[in-house]
Amino acid sequence: MFPRVVTFVYLIYLVTPILLLFVGSFGDLWLGTLLPTGFTTRWYLEVAGDPSFQRAFMASLIVAGAACAACLAIGLPLAYAVFKARDPRIRALSRALYQLPIALPPLVLAFGYILVFSSDTLPWLGSIWLLIAGHIVLGLPYFLQAVVADMQRLGLQVLEDAAESCGSTGLQRYLHIVLPALRHSILSGLIVVAALSIGEFQFSNLVAGFLNRTYPVVLLQAFYGATGFACAATVILLLLALLASVSGALTANRAARMTPAR
Repeated sequence: MFPRVVTFVYLIYLVTPILLLFVGSFGDLWLGTLLPTGFTTRWYLEVAGDPSFQRAFMASLIVAGAACAACLAIGLPLAYAVFKARDPRIRALSRALYQLPIALPPLVLAFGYILVFSSDTLPWLGSIWLLIAGHIVLGLPYFLQAVVADMQRLGLQVLEDAAESCGSTGLQRYLHIVLPALRHSILSGLIVVAALSIGEFQFSNLVAGFLNRTYPVVLLQAFYGATGFACAATVILLLLALLASVSGALTANRAARMTPAR
Protein backbone atom coordinates (compact mmCIF):
# COMPACT_ATOMS: atom_id res chain seq x y z
CA MET A 1 0.00 0.00 0.00
CA PHE A 2 2.75 2.44 0.97
CA PRO A 3 4.66 2.12 -2.36
CA ARG A 4 1.43 2.86 -4.25
CA VAL A 5 0.82 5.99 -2.19
CA VAL A 6 4.38 7.19 -2.76
CA THR A 7 4.07 6.53 -6.50
CA PHE A 8 0.71 8.34 -6.66
CA VAL A 9 2.05 11.38 -4.78
CA TYR A 10 5.11 11.50 -7.02
CA LEU A 11 2.98 11.34 -10.18
CA ILE A 12 0.84 14.21 -8.92
CA TYR A 13 3.98 16.19 -8.14
CA LEU A 14 5.33 15.45 -11.63
CA VAL A 15 2.16 16.02 -13.65
CA THR A 16 0.67 19.08 -11.89
CA PRO A 17 3.15 21.69 -13.24
CA ILE A 18 2.75 20.24 -16.75
CA LEU A 19 -1.04 20.45 -16.49
CA LEU A 20 -0.82 24.03 -15.26
CA LEU A 21 1.37 24.94 -18.21
CA PHE A 22 -1.11 23.30 -20.58
CA VAL A 23 -4.06 25.14 -19.01
CA GLY A 24 -2.12 28.39 -19.00
CA SER A 25 -1.34 28.07 -22.70
CA PHE A 26 -5.08 28.37 -23.42
CA GLY A 27 -5.79 31.03 -20.81
CA ASP A 28 -6.50 34.57 -21.90
CA LEU A 29 -5.15 36.18 -18.71
CA TRP A 30 -3.14 34.74 -15.81
CA LEU A 31 -2.18 37.28 -13.16
CA GLY A 32 -2.09 36.50 -9.45
CA THR A 33 -4.54 33.60 -9.60
CA LEU A 34 -4.14 29.84 -9.34
CA LEU A 35 -5.73 29.29 -12.77
CA PRO A 36 -5.96 31.60 -15.79
CA THR A 37 -9.15 33.32 -16.85
CA GLY A 38 -10.73 33.13 -20.29
CA PHE A 39 -9.94 30.81 -23.18
CA THR A 40 -7.91 31.50 -26.30
CA THR A 41 -5.72 29.78 -28.84
CA ARG A 42 -3.91 32.93 -29.94
CA TRP A 43 -0.77 32.14 -27.93
CA TYR A 44 0.04 29.13 -30.13
CA LEU A 45 -0.55 31.24 -33.24
CA GLU A 46 1.76 33.93 -31.89
CA VAL A 47 4.48 31.39 -31.08
CA ALA A 48 4.19 29.93 -34.59
CA GLY A 49 4.42 33.38 -36.16
CA ASP A 50 7.16 34.79 -33.93
CA PRO A 51 10.40 35.23 -35.95
CA SER A 52 12.68 34.66 -32.95
CA PHE A 53 11.00 31.35 -32.14
CA GLN A 54 11.08 30.31 -35.78
CA ARG A 55 14.84 30.92 -35.90
CA ALA A 56 15.35 29.21 -32.56
CA PHE A 57 13.32 26.18 -33.61
CA MET A 58 15.31 25.82 -36.83
CA ALA A 59 18.57 26.30 -34.93
CA SER A 60 17.58 23.55 -32.49
CA LEU A 61 16.71 21.19 -35.34
CA ILE A 62 19.99 21.92 -37.14
CA VAL A 63 22.06 21.43 -33.98
CA ALA A 64 20.19 18.26 -33.00
CA GLY A 65 20.44 16.81 -36.51
CA ALA A 66 24.15 17.56 -36.78
CA ALA A 67 24.79 16.15 -33.31
CA CYS A 68 22.96 12.93 -34.22
CA ALA A 69 24.90 12.59 -37.47
CA ALA A 70 28.22 13.15 -35.69
CA CYS A 71 27.34 10.70 -32.89
CA LEU A 72 26.50 8.12 -35.54
CA ALA A 73 29.75 8.69 -37.43
CA ILE A 74 31.95 8.83 -34.33
CA GLY A 75 30.03 6.67 -31.91
CA LEU A 76 29.59 3.49 -33.92
CA PRO A 77 33.31 2.87 -34.61
CA LEU A 78 34.18 3.95 -31.07
CA ALA A 79 31.56 1.64 -29.52
CA TYR A 80 32.79 -1.22 -31.69
CA ALA A 81 36.39 -0.57 -30.63
CA VAL A 82 35.41 -0.54 -26.95
CA PHE A 83 33.43 -3.75 -27.37
CA LYS A 84 36.26 -5.53 -29.21
CA ALA A 85 38.94 -4.54 -26.68
CA ARG A 86 40.37 -7.73 -25.16
CA ASP A 87 41.80 -6.23 -21.99
CA PRO A 88 39.02 -5.55 -19.42
CA ARG A 89 41.07 -2.72 -17.95
CA ILE A 90 41.09 -0.94 -21.31
CA ARG A 91 37.33 -1.40 -21.62
CA ALA A 92 36.78 -0.03 -18.11
CA LEU A 93 39.04 2.97 -18.77
CA SER A 94 37.33 3.67 -22.10
CA ARG A 95 33.90 3.64 -20.47
CA ALA A 96 35.05 5.93 -17.69
CA LEU A 97 36.38 8.40 -20.26
CA TYR A 98 33.38 8.46 -22.57
CA GLN A 99 30.97 8.73 -19.62
CA LEU A 100 32.88 11.64 -18.10
CA PRO A 101 30.65 14.34 -19.72
CA ILE A 102 27.65 12.81 -17.90
CA ALA A 103 29.30 13.42 -14.53
CA LEU A 104 30.34 16.99 -15.34
CA PRO A 105 27.69 19.75 -15.44
CA PRO A 106 27.20 21.37 -18.87
CA LEU A 107 28.26 24.65 -17.26
CA VAL A 108 31.79 23.29 -16.84
CA LEU A 109 32.00 22.51 -20.55
CA ALA A 110 30.52 25.91 -21.40
CA PHE A 111 33.04 27.80 -19.26
CA GLY A 112 35.86 25.84 -20.88
CA TYR A 113 34.57 26.70 -24.35
CA ILE A 114 34.26 30.38 -23.39
CA LEU A 115 37.87 30.49 -22.19
CA VAL A 116 39.25 28.71 -25.25
CA PHE A 117 37.09 29.97 -28.10
CA SER A 118 36.73 33.63 -27.14
CA SER A 119 40.43 34.27 -27.77
CA ASP A 120 41.92 36.05 -30.77
CA THR A 121 43.42 32.77 -31.93
CA LEU A 122 40.11 30.86 -31.89
CA PRO A 123 37.33 33.48 -32.12
CA TRP A 124 34.51 30.97 -32.62
CA LEU A 125 32.34 31.69 -29.59
CA GLY A 126 28.73 32.18 -30.69
CA SER A 127 29.04 30.16 -33.90
CA ILE A 128 26.62 27.36 -34.60
CA TRP A 129 29.53 24.99 -35.25
CA LEU A 130 30.81 25.46 -31.71
CA LEU A 131 27.29 24.89 -30.41
CA ILE A 132 27.07 21.65 -32.38
CA ALA A 133 30.48 20.54 -31.08
CA GLY A 134 29.32 21.00 -27.50
CA HIS A 135 26.10 19.08 -28.08
CA ILE A 136 28.13 16.23 -29.56
CA VAL A 137 30.22 16.04 -26.40
CA LEU A 138 27.09 16.06 -24.22
CA GLY A 139 25.13 13.53 -26.30
CA LEU A 140 27.82 11.05 -27.36
CA PRO A 141 28.06 9.23 -23.98
CA TYR A 142 24.35 8.34 -24.10
CA PHE A 143 24.65 7.01 -27.63
CA LEU A 144 27.73 4.96 -26.74
CA GLN A 145 26.09 3.55 -23.64
CA ALA A 146 23.04 2.38 -25.59
CA VAL A 147 25.07 0.75 -28.38
CA VAL A 148 27.77 -0.87 -26.22
CA ALA A 149 25.16 -2.30 -23.84
CA ASP A 150 23.24 -3.78 -26.77
CA MET A 151 26.41 -5.33 -28.20
CA GLN A 152 26.92 -7.18 -24.95
CA ARG A 153 23.25 -8.15 -24.62
CA LEU A 154 23.08 -9.59 -28.13
CA GLY A 155 26.31 -11.56 -27.81
CA LEU A 156 27.76 -10.18 -31.03
CA GLN A 157 31.12 -11.77 -30.39
CA VAL A 158 29.63 -15.25 -30.82
CA LEU A 159 27.93 -14.24 -34.07
CA GLU A 160 31.11 -12.68 -35.42
CA ASP A 161 33.17 -15.74 -34.51
CA ALA A 162 30.69 -17.95 -36.35
CA ALA A 163 30.83 -15.70 -39.41
CA GLU A 164 34.61 -15.58 -39.29
CA SER A 165 34.76 -19.37 -39.26
CA CYS A 166 32.79 -19.28 -42.52
CA GLY A 167 35.44 -17.08 -44.14
CA SER A 168 33.89 -13.59 -43.85
CA THR A 169 36.13 -10.53 -43.63
CA GLY A 170 36.02 -7.94 -40.86
CA LEU A 171 34.21 -5.43 -43.08
CA GLN A 172 31.64 -8.02 -44.12
CA ARG A 173 30.94 -8.92 -40.50
CA TYR A 174 30.58 -5.27 -39.58
CA LEU A 175 28.19 -4.48 -42.44
CA HIS A 176 26.10 -7.65 -42.46
CA ILE A 177 26.06 -8.68 -38.79
CA VAL A 178 26.94 -5.79 -36.48
CA LEU A 179 24.96 -2.98 -38.10
CA PRO A 180 21.72 -4.94 -38.72
CA ALA A 181 21.78 -6.36 -35.19
CA LEU A 182 22.24 -2.91 -33.66
CA ARG A 183 19.65 -1.03 -35.70
CA HIS A 184 17.22 -0.66 -32.79
CA SER A 185 19.83 0.45 -30.26
CA ILE A 186 21.28 2.88 -32.81
CA LEU A 187 17.85 4.40 -33.38
CA SER A 188 17.14 4.52 -29.65
CA GLY A 189 20.49 6.19 -28.97
CA LEU A 190 19.90 8.78 -31.69
CA ILE A 191 16.46 9.58 -30.28
CA VAL A 192 18.01 10.18 -26.85
CA VAL A 193 20.70 12.41 -28.36
CA ALA A 194 18.10 14.42 -30.28
CA ALA A 195 15.89 14.82 -27.21
CA LEU A 196 18.82 15.94 -25.05
CA SER A 197 20.02 18.37 -27.71
CA ILE A 198 16.62 20.01 -28.26
CA GLY A 199 16.03 20.42 -24.53
CA GLU A 200 19.58 21.44 -23.52
CA PHE A 201 19.74 24.90 -21.94
CA GLN A 202 22.76 25.51 -19.69
CA PHE A 203 25.49 25.04 -22.29
CA SER A 204 23.53 26.66 -25.12
CA ASN A 205 22.64 29.72 -23.06
CA LEU A 206 26.32 30.57 -22.55
CA VAL A 207 27.78 29.53 -25.90
CA ALA A 208 25.12 30.30 -28.52
CA GLY A 209 25.30 33.57 -30.44
CA PHE A 210 22.28 35.86 -30.87
CA LEU A 211 21.36 34.43 -34.28
CA ASN A 212 22.01 30.84 -33.17
CA ARG A 213 20.00 30.77 -29.96
CA THR A 214 18.24 27.47 -29.48
CA TYR A 215 14.61 27.01 -28.52
CA PRO A 216 15.11 26.67 -24.72
CA VAL A 217 17.24 29.83 -24.64
CA VAL A 218 14.56 31.91 -26.36
CA LEU A 219 11.92 30.20 -24.22
CA LEU A 220 13.46 31.58 -21.02
CA GLN A 221 13.19 35.11 -22.35
CA ALA A 222 9.51 34.54 -23.18
CA PHE A 223 8.64 34.26 -19.50
CA TYR A 224 9.54 37.91 -19.05
CA GLY A 225 6.62 38.75 -21.35
CA ALA A 226 3.12 37.31 -21.68
CA THR A 227 2.55 34.27 -19.46
CA GLY A 228 0.21 32.53 -21.91
CA PHE A 229 2.73 32.95 -24.72
CA ALA A 230 5.48 31.42 -22.56
CA CYS A 231 3.20 28.54 -21.52
CA ALA A 232 2.33 27.76 -25.15
CA ALA A 233 6.00 27.80 -26.15
CA THR A 234 6.83 25.49 -23.22
CA VAL A 235 4.03 23.06 -24.12
CA ILE A 236 5.47 22.76 -27.63
CA LEU A 237 8.87 21.84 -26.16
CA LEU A 238 7.22 19.33 -23.79
CA LEU A 239 5.38 17.71 -26.69
CA LEU A 240 8.65 17.30 -28.57
CA ALA A 241 10.24 15.74 -25.49
CA LEU A 242 7.24 13.44 -25.01
CA LEU A 243 7.39 12.38 -28.65
CA ALA A 244 11.08 11.54 -28.32
CA SER A 245 10.48 9.67 -25.05
CA VAL A 246 7.65 7.57 -26.48
CA SER A 247 9.63 6.84 -29.65
CA GLY A 248 12.65 5.74 -27.64
CA ALA A 249 10.52 3.52 -25.39
CA LEU A 250 8.79 1.88 -28.36
CA THR A 251 12.12 1.28 -30.08
CA ALA A 252 13.63 -0.28 -26.96
CA ASN A 253 10.54 -2.43 -26.43
CA ARG A 254 10.62 -3.68 -30.00
CA ALA A 255 14.33 -4.49 -29.70
CA ALA A 256 13.65 -6.47 -26.53
CA ARG A 257 10.87 -8.47 -28.20
CA MET A 258 13.05 -9.28 -31.20
CA THR A 259 15.98 -10.47 -29.10
CA PRO A 260 16.17 -14.27 -29.31
CA ALA A 261 15.87 -16.14 -26.04
CA ARG A 262 19.07 -17.82 -24.86
